[in-house]
Amino acid sequence: MSQITLYLDDATQALVEQAAKANGMSKSRWVAEIIRKHAAHEWPQDCLGLAGRFADFPLREDSSAPLPADAPRLGF
Repeated sequence: MSQITLYLDDATQALVEQAAKANGMSKSRWVAEIIRKHAAHEWPQDCLGLAGRFADFPLREDSSAPLPADAPRLGF
């Protein structure tokens, strides 16, 4: 298992300590969980569960529906 050193200001350190304690885990484990959650290369399951839930959502592949007109642009 590798180790890293984090330099945190006092306010951030207090937030880490409070969050770890509130979740019943060590600071190291809490930080590792946050990194896993935010550095993942996969969509969260709750997002994947929404796929196909909107029957009237226009898909780009649907060529039968024309694209809406562009909004008027402002010149510089």
